[in-house]
Amino acid sequence: MAAHETNESGQGQEQGRNAEGGGDAHATRTHLSVAGLRARGWTAGMVRQLLGEPDLLRVNPHFRAAPGIRLYCVARVEAAERSEEFRAVAAAAARRSAAARVAARRRRREVLARIAAEPIDVPRLAPQKLAALAVEHRDRRDGERAYEQLVPPPEGVAALDRWKIDYLLHRLARHDELLNGLHGGAGRVAAEELLRRRIYAAITEAYPLLAQECERRLSGGKSDADASSM
Repeated sequence: MAAHETNESGQGQEQGRNAEGGGDAHATRTHLSVAGLRARGWTAGMVRQLLGEPDLLRVNPHFRAAPGIRLYCVARVEAAERSEEFRAVAAAAARRSAAARVAARRRRREVLARIAAEPIDVPRLAPQKLAALAVEHRDRRDGERAYEQLVPPPEGVAALDRWKIDYLLHRLARHDELLNGLHGGAGRVAAEELLRRRIYAAITEAYPLLAQECERRLSGGKSDADASSM
C-alpha cells in the first residue's frame, strides 16, 4: 500500500496527531510507528514481509530534514496479527532471537575463559632501560623530538611511573584482540575489566615498584593513554 505523506493541515495532520496516541489524550489511536510495532513484538523483517509500505509518512517533529516517520494503520496491523502467517513468522523470529542470545552467552563465556588463561608476558627491562623507553614513548605520543638520553620529567618520579605503565600497556596492546567478537553490553564490559585487571596484575608482578600506580588506575584513576589503550 502506498504511503500518504501528512501535511501541516487537514486530514493528514489530524491522523498524525492520533498516531501513537498523540494529540488529544482521549483520541483513538489510528496508526502505529515502527517503535510502536516493535513494542508489540514486530521485528523489522516482519514489518517488511507482512505490512510492506507504511500507510502514512509523518514529518519528523524534531528534525524536519530527517526521513519521515513511518506509520501503519492499526486496523491493518491487528488484522495481520490475527493471521496464521504472523504467528508462524513471529515464532520463527523468537527462535532466531533465542538462538542469538544463546550464541552470545556462549561467546562471552569463551572469551572470558580465554582471557583468564592467556599468558600476559610483560617485557622485563632494566630500570634505566624502561625509564628511557617510557620517556621516548611519551615523547613520540606528544609529537615532540625524541630524547637522545633520559631527561628526568619535571613532574618527578610519579609522572615517570605513569609513563612507564603507558609504555608497557602499549607493548601489551596485542591482548586487546582477545575481545574480538564481543560487542557492547555487560559481556563486553566484564571481559574488558577482566583483561584490564590481569594486565595490571602482570605489570605489578614484573615491576613491584609500579604497584601503587597500577592500583591507582584500577581504582579509577586512569590516564589518557590507559583509557585509549584498553
